[in-house]
Amino acid sequence: MKLILLLIIGAAAGYVATKAMNVETNLPLTIAIGAVGALVGVFLLKLLLVLLGLAAGFIGAVVGALALIWLYQFYRERRG
Repeated sequence: MKLILLLIIGAAAGYVATKAMNVETNLPLTIAIGAVGALVGVFLLKLLLVLLGLAAGFIGAVVGALALIWLYQFYRERRG
């Protein structure tokens, strides 16, 4: 079932890509272009999400550290 879906999506994506790039291909090559392009696209998207996740984690860690420093200074000033 997944293979059939990949072929259908690949055909559609390949058709759109070949028309956008103004390339004339036959149906099997169009399907192959779309299927391989889908695999490459999924890989790149997952890589981008991992990198963005790492960046978001770093930003969250910095914000958390800033909040703790602020609380520490606030507590220290109130104490005397």
